[in-house]
Amino acid sequence: MPENEKRIILKLTGELFEDGKTHISFEKYDEIAKKIIAVSKAAKVQMAIVVGGGNIFRGREAESNVDHTEADSMGMMATVINGVGLREALVRNGATDTRLMTAFNLPQFAEPFIRMKARHHLTQNRLVVLAGGLGQPNFSTDSAVAQYADELMCEMIFKASTVDGVYNSDPHKNLDAVKHSELTFDEAMTKNLKVMDKTAFAMCSNSGIPIFIFHSKDLEKLPLAVSGDFSFGTLIHK
Repeated sequence: MPENEKRIILKLTGELFEDGKTHISFEKYDEIAKKIIAVSKAAKVQMAIVVGGGNIFRGREAESNVDHTEADSMGMMATVINGVGLREALVRNGATDTRLMTAFNLPQFAEPFIRMKARHHLTQNRLVVLAGGLGQPNFSTDSAVAQYADELMCEMIFKASTVDGVYNSDPHKNLDAVKHSELTFDEAMTKNLKVMDKTAFAMCSNSGIPIFIFHSKDLEKLPLAVSGDFSFGTLIHK
């Protein structure tokens, strides 16, 4: 990649694409797309984006008698819907060369994920939206972002969450919950913190790629974190 140009990967939870009234909000796609475009320009970064599908369906929400691998397949397809919606909004708002890549073949809608092709798109300063998780059941989009971060040689993972970092207990339920400013991967796993799954933490521990977790409402602040200001979230590293 060009000298001094950083490459990052952003994880967007599917809940960001709903508005409380409908599971899919085109206004939310539009709002997030504008923020992503502004951030990529302000921070001068190459950016890949992994989208979740929780606003539509999560495999783990299926009834216990349902084949969980089939339910996971439905969840992966949900992320593709969000990928198409976000790409459309990015293109319409000026990021005309945005690419959507999926972990399984859907040639009428997206490019298949090919590592070297995705890296090439990033070097051309194209936004790359990644959908479909890892294309396999039993792996969350947290695991997907950890895997793609490694394959695409990203310097850091940024996860936009519904809370402003990692707490010692659920801040929505416990008003006395204490926020961690930073953690090691080992601490995150041993404390059984739920902000990302253990597989993702283990993968990032192996690759050495740090994770910064912040509130989605602070997406515009991402250039600060790229420059080293992690005051508005939690940094997890080796």
